[in-house]
This record gives sequence, C-alpha cells and structure tokens, in this order.
Amino acid sequence: MTLLMKAKEAADQVYETIRAKVEELKTQGIKPHMATILVEGDPASAYYAKAKQRIAEKLGVQFTLHDFHAEVTEAEILQLVAELNQDPKVHGIMLELPLPKQISAAKIEQAISPQKDVDGVTPANKLATVTGEAGLYPATPQACIKLLKYYGYSLAGKNVTLVGRGQTVGMPLFHLLQRENATVTVCHSRTPDIASHLSHAEIAFVAVGRAEVVSKQMVHADLVVIDAGINEAEDGKMVGDVATDVADHVQAISPVPGGVGTLTTSILYENLLKAMEIQREEAGKHE
Repeated sequence: MTLLMKAKEAADQVYETIRAKVEELKTQGIKPHMATILVEGDPASAYYAKAKQRIAEKLGVQFTLHDFHAEVTEAEILQLVAELNQDPKVHGIMLELPLPKQISAAKIEQAISPQKDVDGVTPANKLATVTGEAGLYPATPQACIKLLKYYGYSLAGKNVTLVGRGQTVGMPLFHLLQRENATVTVCHSRTPDIASHLSHAEIAFVAVGRAEVVSKQMVHADLVVIDAGINEAEDGKMVGDVATDVADHVQAISPVPGGVGTLTTSILYENLLKAMEIQREEAGKHE
C-alpha cells in the first residue's frame, strides 16, 4: 500500500518549535514581525497571504499586510521596500507573486534586504543556496527535503531524478540535494524521455509548474515521489505536477494539496527566526 506523505504533522512540529522560540523572544521584549507585500489582481495570492496571516496570529508573530491596488507603480513598492529594510522592528519581508505587468518582480526582489528576505529570492540568498554559505534559502525546496526526511527517507547516496529546473524551486532544490550527497539527474522540457530517468530513480522530485506532467506509465512501484507543484484544474480543484492516479503505482508520494505547500509556509516562519539571528549578528558587528 502506498504511503501518503501528508505534511500536517511535520508542519505542526515546526510550528511548535517556532511558537516556543517566539515566547522566549517576547520575554526579552522582542516580537518577530513579518511584512508581506501584496498587489491586488490574483485571488490565489490574496488567499495565501491571508492564510499566512492567520498562522502568524497563532504563532504570536506580528504580521503586516501591505495591500496595494492593481495600478500601483514600481516606484511606490520600491519606496515601501526601502522603508521596511530600514525599520529595525520589521524582521522579514515577503513579496507575493505574481505582480502586474508594469512592475518588475526581479527589481523588487533585488531591492529587499538579504537579511530580511525570508523567501530566499534576493541574488545574495540565491548565491548562498548554491554555495552553502550562511543565508536564507528558498522555502519550497527546503520543504521538499524536510518532508522526505520526516518520513524517514535519506538522500545520501540515493539516485534522485529532479523534474524541473525553474529558478524558484528546481534549481535551488538541485543545489540543496547535492549537499545532501544525492546523485541527481535533472530533467526538463528538452528531456526527450523523462520516464527512462525515472525508471532508474529511487526518489523523484517534480517541480515543473504544469499539471500532471508525470503519469502512472512513467513511474515504478519502488519510487518515492515528492510533488512540489500546485495547479488549478479545469474543475477548479488544486492538482499537482504528478497525475493523481500515480499514487496507486509508487511506494510513497506527497499529496496535493496537503503536502509540500503545507510545509512551505511553516518554513517561511522558520526563516523569519533565522533572519532575526542574522540581523542580530550583523548588528553586533557594528557595536
């Protein structure tokens, strides 16, 4: 019988640790503060921002949602980012995507202080993800690995096939997997026969951003699958990058929804606490 790797228990474990740390910080007169930037126009982004706000309240984290109308200018958002960067009471900054066409997401991401970049999107943190140096790594790739480990699977020495090489999940995940000592094959849109690579894999990570790219004909009974995708199907349901019937043909699989995405949010708040440590260390250097 296939193991369904649900993330709720793993996420709850992370939240419990965060909650305890937040309480400890409050005794020192410090309240963790996350600032999120949202531009109206994408219902899914608004939904996720509100969900993160509800979680912040449960954790005792201060959460400020900076909600802009769709006609906002790039200069207005850059001005806010500059203010948040300078505010010592703001410890984490997150940008909800997508943005309207008049705004360059790359320009906004580059403007965020790397020390407050809880989603690991700044050039400095992207580089740290590659080199393994101290920094704030992207949350979704971390969630992929944490979920796998939570269910007792090791990556060291394993044959891993990664389907997807995008800048948000695929490539950062590749570098994190390398540091876990996995042997990694990367497949992408130009790979002619993904199934042949999956046939040799013990573990597969799928992060394409397109619904049901991996079908049951492409997998085998001993394969462990982490599905990092979330897509809206024609009937309005959320589906992953892996077809739903694959679950009956592999050893283990993470569900969508209820898998990687559930754990990703918890890691954003884990990154917030890490950001606070980095900021504290940096401040100590200038005393």
